[in-house]
Amino acid sequence: MMDVVSLFATAQQEGRVGLARKTRPIDARPAMLGEVIMTIIAGGGKETQSKPAEAGDMVVRNRCDATGGEQYLVKSTSFAERYEATPETADAQGWRHYRPRGAEMLYFIVREQDGSFRFDAPWGEPMVAQPGDAIARNPTNPSDTYRVAREAFTCTYEIVREPGPDK
Repeated sequence: MMDVVSLFATAQQEGRVGLARKTRPIDARPAMLGEVIMTIIAGGGKETQSKPAEAGDMVVRNRCDATGGEQYLVKSTSFAERYEATPETADAQGWRHYRPRGAEMLYFIVREQDGSFRFDAPWGEPMVAQPGDAIARNPTNPSDTYRVAREAFTCTYEIVREPGPDK
């Protein structure tokens, strides 16, 4: 199991960390109490599995054809910080449109020389990172570090600042 916090620190020392923000709108619905969401990336298989949903948690569905519109669970407090509702009403299944609030995240791209590795996601489940994936981190909470599959990162994030020394 890789220590992703140390790996992130190394990437920062090497000038490989940039800044990005999620910009693509998503769909979300309230999670059912105890619901477990398995995140599946098209062509890549299982990414992770959530812990059982608690009251107020939301199921998010990315609007990204390249990843198969993968779903994941977001805790109620994180969801409120990261997304805002649009005027559209929910559909029959409870899905509603939301837009990201544009919070900036630190990130680096896993290199070929880093290889594939496993680490514990903030929700306690193992994640596998592969070359080309992004490792994203909340700048104010280093323990909030997770993998974003290459296709999902390309599809849903915009680069605010490219990696490089003294940035």
